[in-house]
Amino acid sequence: MAAANDIVFLPLGGVGEIGMNLGLYGYGPKDDRSWLIVDCGVSFAGPELPGIDLVLPDIKFLEEEVNNIVGMVITHAHEDHYGGIIHLWPFLKVPVYATAFTAGLLEAKYESEPGSEKVPVTIVEQGERHKIGPFDVEFVAMAHSIPEPCALAIRTPAGMVIHTGDWKIDLTPGVGRPIDLDRLGELGREGVMALVCDSTNAVRDGESPSEADVAVELKKILKTAKHRVAVTTFASNVARIRAIAEAAADAGRDVVVVGRSMLRVIDVAGELGYLDNLPSFHDEEAFGYLLREKTVLLCTGSQGEARAALSRIASGDHRNIALSKGDMVIFSSRTIPGNEKAVGEVLNNFAKTGVDIVTDRDGLVHVSGHPRRGELEQLYKLLKPKVVVPVHGEPLHLAAHAEFAAAQKVPEVVRGKNGDIIRLVSGSAGIIDEAPSGIMVKDGNILDDPEVTGVKERRKLSYAGAVVVALVVDRAGDLQDDPEIAPMGLPDTDDEGEPMENIIAKAVVGAIRSIPKARRKDKDLVGEAARRAARSAVLEVWGKKTLCKVLVTRV
Repeated sequence: MAAANDIVFLPLGGVGEIGMNLGLYGYGPKDDRSWLIVDCGVSFAGPELPGIDLVLPDIKFLEEEVNNIVGMVITHAHEDHYGGIIHLWPFLKVPVYATAFTAGLLEAKYESEPGSEKVPVTIVEQGERHKIGPFDVEFVAMAHSIPEPCALAIRTPAGMVIHTGDWKIDLTPGVGRPIDLDRLGELGREGVMALVCDSTNAVRDGESPSEADVAVELKKILKTAKHRVAVTTFASNVARIRAIAEAAADAGRDVVVVGRSMLRVIDVAGELGYLDNLPSFHDEEAFGYLLREKTVLLCTGSQGEARAALSRIASGDHRNIALSKGDMVIFSSRTIPGNEKAVGEVLNNFAKTGVDIVTDRDGLVHVSGHPRRGELEQLYKLLKPKVVVPVHGEPLHLAAHAEFAAAQKVPEVVRGKNGDIIRLVSGSAGIIDEAPSGIMVKDGNILDDPEVTGVKERRKLSYAGAVVVALVVDRAGDLQDDPEIAPMGLPDTDDEGEPMENIIAKAVVGAIRSIPKARRKDKDLVGEAARRAARSAVLEVWGKKTLCKVLVTRV
């Protein structure tokens, strides 16, 4: 039986996966909880969802509880934590709380989403406390690969919960405030009931290097490079952008920015003072007149995205930029799982043209923004939580984190999945219920369940193509003309060289003529017979079951 002062955690995304983070904290009795949303992220579609632009958490539960939602708090401005706001907020219209950098990037997003509804945001600063419904929320300064990341100290009469967001221990983060270890220690002494914590690097021992270490390495490389240098990194990593700009200035080079998302981040970061005291950035039109040995390109496309700047440069398709043999490309990034093939293609294209390639295998040109085991251990010692819930990770990461937490003598460790309602009260922590969960997809202008968007049929099309058959019949059901056959994605001919259209047409005509005259008046029967015949003919020749649509017109 749920007590009146229960506090629960309900992930609708981000547990069992990396991406699409959306968590809920609920306070109160089971039938009358107040809910606080933490983060509203997206992930990106893989080959199993052809044509899909974005994957978002299913918010059926939120829509049912919308009158009980007191607000939405965003920990930081990475797509997997804030990218869903612009798409999902119009269904909820709840108050949103975020730092100035997150709010600035959200504002910039409207340019790429014409017609989207603007979201009013309450700007908060790291270190502030805000009362949001029954929740007293403190925004604790953390370090991550983006400005202004926050952990949330969520106080309720049931106890305090720390939601870490994405973090690492970095006392020299390059821009913004370092992680506030002193404040975390004070929260630990105040008493932390539960910790809901990032698991991304829980499989790795030791501690992550600092952004300052990367800055030193970049300076060395740019100082000794002989020709042009292109650097690609995550556009949101303002500390890395600053480090690249400082390294370029130290080497007497100009920085050319290539890619819209990079320009948007630079605009927002510049307005907030994160890029003060740097030489001006150039736009890509400047590339043509800058000296080869005095140029650094700052590019989007570290994940091999086909339309991003780096991919187009690598394939020779960029309208303003080209790299030559002896130039250098630095991948100041990691390859997100699932993007290996796309990144590999970019690397291979550069290798073909004799461009030198530097990745994190060659030097310290990238560091993770997530904690390894050594950092987790330090956080546990500071906070001394009674309950731990691993989040933000695939099953491997969650299992490693749960095992680690148990080894740290945490009294209660709860492993859940998306949709689990987890009681966080020490002494009775555990999964107590389940809520509807799943995914929605953005497909062009449509936001809906994936199967409603035609993805299932698209998957079949990608494997076995399609055939459209158009028939004209009279009232008696007799063909008035040869069938029109439109195969798509099928072989042109069989092994004997006969066109596939002819093979399908013969099968369709034969099937219709085999129907008894009395039954041929049934238009639906004629269409189904033609469909089966066309599909069987393709199967016999090709060995694959193609999709088939038949259009029957009666005259």
